[in-house]
Amino acid sequence: MGGELRDCSLLLVPFFLLLCLFSSHHCFAIYNITQSQALSEGKTLISPARIFELGFFSPNTSENNRYVGIWYIGISPKTLVWVANRENPLRSTKFPASLKISNNGNLELEDGNNSSVWSTNVHVPSHSSIVVLSDDGNLILKDGISGENLWQSFDHPCDTFLPGMILGFNAKTGQSSVLTSWKSDTDPSLGNFTVGISSKSRPVQVFLWSGSTPRCRTGPWNRLKFNGVPEMNVSYRSPMTVVEDASQKVSYISFNSYTSSFLSRAFISSEGVFKFMISVKGDGKWYTKWQSTDNPCNRYGVCGPNGICKASQYPICRCLKGFVPRAYQEWSKGNWTQGCARKTKLFCEKNTSTPPSRGGKRDGFQKFGSMKLPDFYEYLFLATSSDICRTKCVDNCSCIAYAYVNDIGCLVWSKDLVDDQEFSSGGEDFFLRLPHAELVGGHKTKKIIISLATLLSIVTFGAILILLIVLHRWRTNQTIRDSSRSTLKYSDQTDASEFPLFDFNSILVATDNFNIENKLGEGGFGSVYKGILQDGTEIAVKRLSSNSGQGMEEFKNEILLISKLQHRNLVRLIGCCIEKEEKLLIYEFMPNKSLDQFVFDGRRKAQLDWPTRFNIISGVARGLVYLHHDSRLRVIHRDLKVSNILLDAEMNPKISDFGLARIFHGTKDLANTRRIVGTLGYMSPEYALRGIFCERSDVFSFGVLILEIVCGRKNTSFNFDDQHQSLIAYAWNLWSEGRELEMMDTALEESYSSSEAMRCIHVGLLCVQDHAVDRPTMPDVVFMLSKETDLLQPKQPLFTFQGSFLCELQEQNHSKCSANEATTSIVEGR
Repeated sequence: MGGELRDCSLLLVPFFLLLCLFSSHHCFAIYNITQSQALSEGKTLISPARIFELGFFSPNTSENNRYVGIWYIGISPKTLVWVANRENPLRSTKFPASLKISNNGNLELEDGNNSSVWSTNVHVPSHSSIVVLSDDGNLILKDGISGENLWQSFDHPCDTFLPGMILGFNAKTGQSSVLTSWKSDTDPSLGNFTVGISSKSRPVQVFLWSGSTPRCRTGPWNRLKFNGVPEMNVSYRSPMTVVEDASQKVSYISFNSYTSSFLSRAFISSEGVFKFMISVKGDGKWYTKWQSTDNPCNRYGVCGPNGICKASQYPICRCLKGFVPRAYQEWSKGNWTQGCARKTKLFCEKNTSTPPSRGGKRDGFQKFGSMKLPDFYEYLFLATSSDICRTKCVDNCSCIAYAYVNDIGCLVWSKDLVDDQEFSSGGEDFFLRLPHAELVGGHKTKKIIISLATLLSIVTFGAILILLIVLHRWRTNQTIRDSSRSTLKYSDQTDASEFPLFDFNSILVATDNFNIENKLGEGGFGSVYKGILQDGTEIAVKRLSSNSGQGMEEFKNEILLISKLQHRNLVRLIGCCIEKEEKLLIYEFMPNKSLDQFVFDGRRKAQLDWPTRFNIISGVARGLVYLHHDSRLRVIHRDLKVSNILLDAEMNPKISDFGLARIFHGTKDLANTRRIVGTLGYMSPEYALRGIFCERSDVFSFGVLILEIVCGRKNTSFNFDDQHQSLIAYAWNLWSEGRELEMMDTALEESYSSSEAMRCIHVGLLCVQDHAVDRPTMPDVVFMLSKETDLLQPKQPLFTFQGSFLCELQEQNHSKCSANEATTSIVEGR
């Protein structure tokens, strides 16, 4: 009997070895480091829930330099969050290195020659130390007897900021905790960029430095968000925690994950870009939520002292009111680093013996709204109200500006104003001290005197003639611009001066007179051209044709909406131009054009692998959540389709074309229209038949969009099948028979994730249900796409946009039957 057991055990050896080959973590992973168990090359230390892993790695193909670091499990490529010996790499030797508990109880890295390369180097009360890796990525040296934490990697960050970690400083001890970039993508040694809290600012703000020079800053913290990061939405619980203890002179910042379903991290790249990223657990891919280079005005002091930056205007820099460029020639070339200087000296500076509050033409304060507050502020803790704050500044001539911010208090400035920025929305009110003549209405008398002097100096007919010509040209240009502003006047609540206007001649230069070689595409609205502005910015110019279905109302509507909305999955409007019959919209340039040029192109669709397609679906969903729920305007797009999804350089989607969009106010959920506009095939039943639209009308369009992306075919391509079957009916038939994967685009060659693909098809069918009440909301859609959860069963679609129905509908409205997706179909309600 014993011999038989031995024979059986011998037979199990090959299976055990095979199991080790296919599951190396079970065979070569450990869960702690002790005196008796070291971590040698080839082994890894893993966290209890298998989220993080510590081991030996080489950052490039060369094995000459080896390091010990922590990375995420299940995310490719390998994402490092911490490196122990970043300044002292292991060199190749005949013998392997090891990470172990030394004789004095410290964690120590030894090379193959038993020489110490790195150590925790702390006092250890006993020699029974133990090392564990927690599920938040923290490597901890514990006392084996008391359980006290003796040392942790979170106190020694590298380039990555993880939930639970802190960045800050202790003014008493001089100690600080900052992030430091890698020297390069393949060299983890200390780079040139650091991220941390400035010890000179209260309230605190986070800085990104290049060496000792500021490169970017967040603005002051107001207990909810950083003033200079308007993307932080205060309607949700902020994940950030900022602690300022004035008595202990300690300040630090930390953050927590939004939910256990996501991984999140912030890091500084070797190129000096600070990013905040998230990953859905199990997805294996990172998504950038915010990065410091998203906005050109984020660059510290880009407009120089007393200059103000606004990303939505061209050029982005201008001088603050009452200031002029210090170097006109350099300023006109786009070199704004020298900034601006005052035109007129302050009254209180010229009359130091007279208090500024008594007599004379006193200085006043000009209000600037939606501002990122300048750097170098001083906090006045005794000024407990806006009125006291203003009084403190008025009575002190060295105070050149002030701001009173809720949850912060009174901030004042006495130096040049550096790193000013104006936002389209958000920000704070900021008050700048100006001479009386520079305030609104303060310079009328000065203008009259100058005008009289100019008239008296005209003594010859030639001079008069030249002046008249100049005045005529100026009035003509001004009339055009005033007419444009008047045309853009959308409602009593809309200030047309907010819209950045471009001169038509500058657009002609940028597009080389709308050269056919710069043409990006064409639709029913007109044509789109690529252009390059004088500062090198690439733009896309949408030139509406005179017979466009998108008229002046749609033109104004698109400007109003897209200039007020800001989201990474919405296209950004740079400006517009109206001159005579010309109506132009200027957008950020999307190098990969629109989604339809990939997904429906037999040669290019292979470039859209499954992760890219799933990212596009998820990105469009997030953009719609913003439009429907998260933006300050509640917007229904009404024309969501594949050709209106643009792709940036990294194939990230951006929703475009808001000409047909509508704003919902208050608690209103439904609207009715007699003018049904949009693209047939994407319209929901309630909208196509009765003119009723709501948020879930967009959900229907999104469902069609999902099915098109998955199968790689246009919804209209099914109109010509023998059975006149629609895309929706085709998808339903396959899904109900359990054959849904048969509709997958053949270009994917089964390289897709079956579970994700089936989930997308399932969600798509839920979105295109006949009755709006049966469809999910967009937040529900995002949740269903991001989590493995049981989904409701969709109802069989009875109403489908088949070819015969479309023609009947259009014939009843004396319209020609067309399936051209590039145009806008208009159906007058019955």
